[in-house]
Amino acid sequence: MKTFLISTQILYLLCTVPWLLIWGVSFMGFDQGISFFNVALVILIGVYPLVVVVCSIIAWVLRKRRQRMSVIVNLVPMLWVLGIGLPVLLLQF
Repeated sequence: MKTFLISTQILYLLCTVPWLLIWGVSFMGFDQGISFFNVALVILIGVYPLVVVVCSIIAWVLRKRRQRMSVIVNLVPMLWVLGIGLPVLLLQF
């Protein structure tokens, strides 16, 4: 259990470098003006580090008592990694 939590959190930490670039580029959406979609996209991308920290803390607290819930909570940031990172990676190929 400890190994899983540590390895996924190292992956999340490594994903913060490309996240910073993607977050910076997401502000280009405002070039055509401010719309609900643009604001929602920047906020959705921008909360990734906050979600990682909060989910990591909760997962470590739940580690002893509720292992299954700990794994589920720890995998929540994976939605950002796969949902944003995978399409960006595929666009480069």
